[in-house]
Amino acid sequence: MKSLLFLVLISVCWAEPHPGNSSLEHERIVHIQENGPRLLVVAEQAKIFSHRGGNVTLPCKFYHEHTSTAGSGIHKIRVKWTKLTYDYLKELDVFVAMGHHRKSYGSYQGRVSLRESSENDASLVITNIKLEDYGRYKCEVIEGLEDDTAVVTLNLEGVVFPYSPRLGRYNLNFHEAQRACAEQDSVMASFDQLYDAWRSGLDWCNAGWLSDGSVQYPITKPREPCGGRNTVPGVRNYGFWDKDKSHYDVFCFTSNFNGRFYYLIHPTKLTYDEAVQACLKDGSQIAKVGQIFAAWKLLGYDRCDAGWLADGSVRYPISRPRKRCSPSEAAVRFVGFPDKKHKLYGVYCFRAYN
Repeated sequence: MKSLLFLVLISVCWAEPHPGNSSLEHERIVHIQENGPRLLVVAEQAKIFSHRGGNVTLPCKFYHEHTSTAGSGIHKIRVKWTKLTYDYLKELDVFVAMGHHRKSYGSYQGRVSLRESSENDASLVITNIKLEDYGRYKCEVIEGLEDDTAVVTLNLEGVVFPYSPRLGRYNLNFHEAQRACAEQDSVMASFDQLYDAWRSGLDWCNAGWLSDGSVQYPITKPREPCGGRNTVPGVRNYGFWDKDKSHYDVFCFTSNFNGRFYYLIHPTKLTYDEAVQACLKDGSQIAKVGQIFAAWKLLGYDRCDAGWLADGSVRYPISRPRKRCSPSEAAVRFVGFPDKKHKLYGVYCFRAYN
């Protein structure tokens, strides 16, 4: 009996369809998709470049894989933008939109919105970009039980510079390093920013904190005090250290500024306090270290006169190397932290634009 049933089943499976019923046979083929059209989120560009004070659009669009429409119409579309951190378990909320409801968070309040150039456009517009906006952003689109994401990196034009305070080398824990950069019109540099600076020629033997909590330093010319003559050039990594107890220098990052950086023409050289007052009298403030680096790197500022800066250091920017003014390389030359009351120098001032 079992053998007979088996033969009957085989004969049914092998039976040829009748030519006259071919269309009917095709209509009996049913495609079942468990969750309906699959939601796809796409960033047209993985990296976007901008600068401090500018406006930028981080691209993000969403589609359904098997339809040409933006949404199914069954569920409301929810768009959420977050900023990724070095702690992969933590994300910073930036902006959320669902229907007519909109909400921005933290320092992004009043500066972010959706472009919405079409019904499937979830691109994020950021205005008045800050140094802290640098980083990786995640665009997440949710419709019912479906969701998908895309990641966009916002890069800023700027300059990385090493910094140590008046106390000298290796005197900053991580939190002090953050404050030191902020006081000099900058933020702590990321590894990617330091790596790009190294590729552009930055060579510095002192190890410094980076924004992810690691301690590293860039070497383009290997030498004995900096890992040995036979080591290869690169960004040397000390690893991650205790943010409260460990002390190093710091690498800061700054971008362009909305103002005027200049050397104040004054009939005499000045003490530090006189320099501060001279800038104020000229309608400005004494310039910060980040501002002299930004003027040098981004604007090509060149001046052979050493001048006071806000942190009590004396420096001067050279874009055109020449005799007696950094003959071998373009750089912001560091004179030191002279006695504020007795040493006399010029001064660099900064006037912000309204």
